[in-house]
Amino acid sequence: MQRWILRRLLISVPVLLGITVLSFVFVRLAPGDPVRMMINPEYMAGGAEEYVARLRAQLGLDQPLPIQYVVWLGEVAKGNLGYSYFDRRPVGDVVKERVWPTIELMGTALLIALSIGVPIGLLAAIRQYSLLDYASAVISLATISTPSFFLGLAAIYIFSLKLNLLPTSGMFTAGAPRTIRDDLHHLVLPAMILGLNLSGPFARYARSSLLEVIRQDYLTTARAKGLQQRLVILRHALPNALIPLITVIGIQIPTLFGGAVVVEQIFSWPGMGQLALASISQRDYPVLTGFIMIVAVIVLISNLLADLSYAVVDPRIRLQ
Repeated sequence: MQRWILRRLLISVPVLLGITVLSFVFVRLAPGDPVRMMINPEYMAGGAEEYVARLRAQLGLDQPLPIQYVVWLGEVAKGNLGYSYFDRRPVGDVVKERVWPTIELMGTALLIALSIGVPIGLLAAIRQYSLLDYASAVISLATISTPSFFLGLAAIYIFSLKLNLLPTSGMFTAGAPRTIRDDLHHLVLPAMILGLNLSGPFARYARSSLLEVIRQDYLTTARAKGLQQRLVILRHALPNALIPLITVIGIQIPTLFGGAVVVEQIFSWPGMGQLALASISQRDYPVLTGFIMIVAVIVLISNLLADLSYAVVDPRIRLQ
């Protein structure tokens, strides 16, 4: 097991390095000049061009792109992700303030998606071609096809404006003491929207995975021996059906981040999604590159944990 983990970690190093190269190049090739974004247009006259050139040199943007990347990578190796162009704070501190709200939102949304999608998918597989099966297919298709921004705006209109049950935005009530109840009150809508978008794929994968396992010969043998259908499903079919689902959960982590960017913007949730959009609009290269790198690390770790979960779910699998 330890050798397998070490081997996977070593494989992740060149993958992460490739991600840093692509993100660094693509971010800096995007249209727009961060230096000109920092300067008030009213002052762009007279000797402004000399000031722009001097500021570019201070930020290291006058160097060729490969040199900029090597300098940035050297700083990252020291644990320094750079400094924001606009507030001159370390990128690590900026991201640290935003990462926990995003993890809270994504973790809650993932639990909601699993709690809704997996049971519906398993019941649909057990009762194949029933009314429940057809209804789950329609609901799953609807959740997959409906954009999260539409669901978010509709939820705000119904539950906040019309029914006045939930807050429209924010992570807590401004000016009031922070409590767990107040935080959960603000978390319900964004987490539900993000979770519903993900519950559809989980339901479809759970259904197809269980149907594939149910048709295996060893389950037919178990039924022939007189085992109850409930025991056949829970003891023999379900553990094997969960293995592909674990892979799907690991794959959906990047989708969660993509959905969080939209949902955080709609509900003014102070997470990494809002930070990424602000960095894009301001051409804040260090913050945006640091955001991509942190997301890549989280995705690689989640895939590693998904692989480790195989051995827990199915003892026949040995990681060597």
